[in-house]
Amino acid sequence: MSFRIQPAPVARLNRCQLFGPGSRPAIFEKMAASEADVINLDLEDSVAPDDKTEARKNVVQAIGDIDWGEKTLSVRINGLDTPYWYRDVLALVEEAPDRLDLIMIPKVGTAGDLYAVDALVTAAEAAAGRGRRLGFEVIIESAAGIAHVEEIAAGSPRLQAMSLGAADFAASMGMATTGIGGTQEGYYMRREGQNYWADPWHWAQANIVAACRTHGVLPVDGPFGDFSDEEGFRAQARRSATLGMVGKWAIHPKQVALSNEVFTPTAEAIGEAREILEAMEAAKARGEGATVYKGRLVDIASIKQAEVIVRQAEMIGK
Repeated sequence: MSFRIQPAPVARLNRCQLFGPGSRPAIFEKMAASEADVINLDLEDSVAPDDKTEARKNVVQAIGDIDWGEKTLSVRINGLDTPYWYRDVLALVEEAPDRLDLIMIPKVGTAGDLYAVDALVTAAEAAAGRGRRLGFEVIIESAAGIAHVEEIAAGSPRLQAMSLGAADFAASMGMATTGIGGTQEGYYMRREGQNYWADPWHWAQANIVAACRTHGVLPVDGPFGDFSDEEGFRAQARRSATLGMVGKWAIHPKQVALSNEVFTPTAEAIGEAREILEAMEAAKARGEGATVYKGRLVDIASIKQAEVIVRQAEMIGK
């Protein structure tokens, strides 16, 4: 391993991020009462241009008025290519209470985009005398974003999480699909008369996970558009979890339970992880660097894998 130690990401649950439009304040209480770990109040794509100003006011008021419990509270601002984003930032920093945890920055294409928002937030925080430093999360939604994903992951000490936005990403890449996440009809291999559907998002997700893990950022899968397809959502979420992502977006309340189900370790997995740690402790006491557990080799790398599961279980338990 490199002598540069891989930094640990922020220690918090991020199994599910539930999104809701800032223009619909009637649903905020229901979002707060949900089982999602992260709440994202949206000022961007789900809000019509004529409703941007009112949505901003709704969100600022809701940050202080609603009891969000222990949830991480985030607001997605408008993109840097719009005339709305800087007013979003100033309203959140200067007018919203300290309860706000994160600002989500959409369509980040370079580290310079992150720097621009960081500079504005830093100046506004100082001017407003805010007691809490805001964190960032970003969405990779373009060819430029995936091409510069590692520099983006290292772009700000405020950065806590990074997501893949499949719809805008597909459009930017010129992908022949209108689907948001999941397998796509035209993306398959054929063998012995049978079609086998692959995952067209796999390579982008793997790049995001690698960049995030290198720089101590939480990698998160984005939306799955067909909220009537529960098995499709589960399949996408399981692939994401296997790749190393810590959670997934919910664009409909029914997806919250599905996401939590996939990204919560089972009792069997937790028990096995604890047993591996115990087996390795015993091997260490014997002066051995590896041992056999249930017929398979486990070693120091196995300890790290098991610790990830145990830490997740402990956070959920709290």
